[in-house]
Amino acid sequence: MRRIIVMNTKGGCGKTTIATNVASYYAAQGFKTALFDYDAQRSSTHWLNLRTDESPDIYGVTAFRRETAGVTRSWQIRVPPETERVVIDTPASMDRNDLMERVRGVDTILIPVLPSPIDTYAAADFIRDLLLVGKLRSEQTQVGIIPNRIREYTLAFQALRRFLNSLNIPVVTQLQDSQLYVQAADRGMGIHELTEHRARRHRRSWREVFEWVEQGPRRARF
Repeated sequence: MRRIIVMNTKGGCGKTTIATNVASYYAAQGFKTALFDYDAQRSSTHWLNLRTDESPDIYGVTAFRRETAGVTRSWQIRVPPETERVVIDTPASMDRNDLMERVRGVDTILIPVLPSPIDTYAAADFIRDLLLVGKLRSEQTQVGIIPNRIREYTLAFQALRRFLNSLNIPVVTQLQDSQLYVQAADRGMGIHELTEHRARRHRRSWREVFEWVEQGPRRARF
């Protein structure tokens, strides 16, 4: 079972968008997939509830819920034994204990970053805490960055490019700013599941994420 977590303590950077699209991509490829929702806002859970019976099945776990009487935490977050891929959506607010608990046992960490000075500074702080507090070892855990909602040829994007190129962390892919992500989310779908012609140009990005996770870390050009 491979475990993929999407995290960044900066809110609004697109963690749920990436988690739901990764989960739906895996499900579409025939993997038995589970989606964990650790965010009390329930965005991933709401997205799952919107999926139709025709969509590839994804097992949902409402991991943000507190334990109830007679139910252990391990039972609450269980997944079917045949599960092959687990995708984990996380909230913006996490203390150091939460951070260490979330990254324990994961195989891949995906970090979405928006092209703005505030988001760049926040990402730098988060990456520092992730590497120091999480005590990750690169040979055991993949860590990759996904620039999100980008508009090329803008000053903000060029500043983000310089920042990411200064890090020794792979850039997995880059996601264009598009209302198609909103349309897909409103239908409980991944953008690659949309039939609209305009969605085709976005499919390459999710194929790059899939290949990077499955084939192992490598430095992508950005």
